[in-house]
Amino acid sequence: MDKFVKLGQDMVLLWSKYKVMYWAGIWNTLKLAFLATLIGCFIGLLCGVLNTIPYTKKDPLPKRFLLKLLRIIIRIYVEVFRGTPMVLQSVFIYYGLPYFSNNALRFDNIFAAALLIVAINTGAYMAESVRGGIISIDPGQTEGAKAIGMTHFQTMVNVIMPQALRNIMPQIGNNYIINVKDTSVMFIIGFTEFFAQHRYIVGVNNMYFPSATIEMIGYLTLTLIASLILRLVEKLMDGSDSYELVQGDQLVMAAGTYSHPDRGTPFDEVNREYTGEEKRNRIRIGLKNRNGSTRGGR
Repeated sequence: MDKFVKLGQDMVLLWSKYKVMYWAGIWNTLKLAFLATLIGCFIGLLCGVLNTIPYTKKDPLPKRFLLKLLRIIIRIYVEVFRGTPMVLQSVFIYYGLPYFSNNALRFDNIFAAALLIVAINTGAYMAESVRGGIISIDPGQTEGAKAIGMTHFQTMVNVIMPQALRNIMPQIGNNYIINVKDTSVMFIIGFTEFFAQHRYIVGVNNMYFPSATIEMIGYLTLTLIASLILRLVEKLMDGSDSYELVQGDQLVMAAGTYSHPDRGTPFDEVNREYTGEEKRNRIRIGLKNRNGSTRGGR
């Protein structure tokens, strides 16, 4: 118990002394994670749409060649950035580009370099998520859109993508939460995010575990808040579950397919609107009209 008390005291001491640095690291982490996720979603959306453009053997040869080439390039991009750690990607992009270009391609802004690295990594994951979201839509909707004369672009914008975006919204949230944590590797290129501040503070006072505990609580708080916000967004996108079909459609009413929540269908023989004695009286009247008398009158 004394150890926990000592840990709490050390954490309070560190926070009171270095809270400005911790807050600066949190701000840089949130800014980098949000912007990188936004740009990564755009990259993934573009790759996912290009990767699902249909073509047949009847299409012109240049179109088929271009689409196949695009799919190969996208596949290589996705496999490379999904199959290697972000810390190594940071090293290759930040230090490798100046090395191979004799400093012609180098980053003078560390934040821009970190943003590019995280965004490209996120785009590789989002490309597959978008592709899966598009494929998950019923092909009959695409065929129906083509049947009424819509182009592929119009079909994607007005029919497929609104549904696909709802399907991939949880994955967008997951990528943002992952980016909040994975930005901690950006210290390798000198970007001072939340974890980099922890490394600096520990180097000054050697209080590693109390500072690491502050980091853990901070990252957990950031991800929990993000999860709550994303669940609220998903709930708003789902809309209300309580609704009633419009009764103004005469075709639906005449066909007897509309079912009122309380009264059933207007043409249903077993209608919950008529129960008990009233139901028996209606059956008796119906038999009398058909046979000329009721069974009890014979």
